[in-house]
Amino acid sequence: MNPQKVIREQVVRLTDLPNIGQAGAIDLQILGIDEPQQLIGLCPYALYERLCRQTQSRHDPCVLDVFISITRFMNGEPPQPWWYYTAERKKHIADDKECLHEANSL
Repeated sequence: MNPQKVIREQVVRLTDLPNIGQAGAIDLQILGIDEPQQLIGLCPYALYERLCRQTQSRHDPCVLDVFISITRFMNGEPPQPWWYYTAERKKHIADDKECLHEANSL
């Protein structure tokens, strides 16, 4: 759903979440998530990695941005368009790569 149209009190189905359409709802169902409330407290990066493993396919990184947007929303933040989180995702991945490089140097 378009983030500007989301009304928190009316979020009941997965497709009521910001940035989630039918394809996104199917991805979440693959992960065993059938209700928005199940997203509370989950890590979007772990969800993305699980989805890639379970489908045996590397999904577009924008899927991770969507996962960040919906987990943040379900944890109380305002609804945002998925691209609001792109810079954060890129920084997180860059920091992880730097950390892995440092670990491999030890």
